[in-house]
Amino acid sequence: MADRKIAPLIPPKLTPGAGRQRLAARNAHLDVVDLLAPPRTGTLVYGMGKIDTWGVITNRSTIDALGWTTGDRLHIALVGGSIVAHRDETGAFAMGTKPYFMIPAAVRHRSGLHSRDLVLMAADPNHDVLVVHPLSALDTMITTYHATLTTTGTAGGGQR
Repeated sequence: MADRKIAPLIPPKLTPGAGRQRLAARNAHLDVVDLLAPPRTGTLVYGMGKIDTWGVITNRSTIDALGWTTGDRLHIALVGGSIVAHRDETGAFAMGTKPYFMIPAAVRHRSGLHSRDLVLMAADPNHDVLVVHPLSALDTMITTYHATLTTTGTAGGGQR
């Protein structure tokens, strides 16, 4: 058998600026409108937080959006794995001196949440409601949404 020689792989010599010209030509056809999300029309305020040892979630933006202050009475319930809270004059719980939400121990234990767990907080100022979602609920929401992308090719299953 004769020795076969393989030519070395050497990239072609580029002239100055040629790479930029090719990159510009390739990007000229990119439809940026498809990359931009439509503007939000909702009024929900979201925040991520970590639960501390006492059940406090230090995310001020959600509480500030609701306008909850020291002494406000709250009704707090576990609904489908998420914690729902709203102001209620007869509520069993009250806002503390700092603008943070505290999950009562009984609710934490029933929900399976522990200190150092991350949660998504969703505040709805129009309805004076705060919902605290564990990451498992967030996983479900996102995978369900992603399934609509793969089945229809558009966000939320709608038409473009």
